[in-house]
Amino acid sequence: MSSSPPPPESDDSALFHQVGPALSRLRRRTSSSRGDLTRNMILNIVADAPGEMTVGGIATEMGVTQPVASRSIAALITAGLLRRAASQADGRRTVLELTDTGEAERRRYATGQSKTFTHITAAWDPAERRQFAQYLIRYSHDSSTWSAPPTRPIDHD
Repeated sequence: MSSSPPPPESDDSALFHQVGPALSRLRRRTSSSRGDLTRNMILNIVADAPGEMTVGGIATEMGVTQPVASRSIAALITAGLLRRAASQADGRRTVLELTDTGEAERRRYATGQSKTFTHITAAWDPAERRQFAQYLIRYSHDSSTWSAPPTRPIDHD
């Protein structure tokens, strides 16, 4: 019984090293300002949370300190996009919820991102555009599963 050697693998490391900078360029070039990115990120974190979301939970998801997250969240509360509420699981905890205005802003931003995607990929073959969108969504989903901490600390905000 003979086994043939595995096919030589191409060295994709140079290609893979370009992914991070490419994602960074996408974030910079497809949003109107840093504030939009932060606002959208926080609104999506709250909306996508499987349960209640706290300031500490948002800080963890964003990879920033709690004071940094608190300042951004305070601005969203002032703008009427988020509200503080008592936790249904533990009344001593404060959780964050989207307001109707916050949900509308999140949808508006998503629509803008969709239009940007359509514009940037307008010259692509439709099958390539669809495949890229599917892979991008899969990458996003897999990265959120990968980066999720096993448990979240309880915040008493």
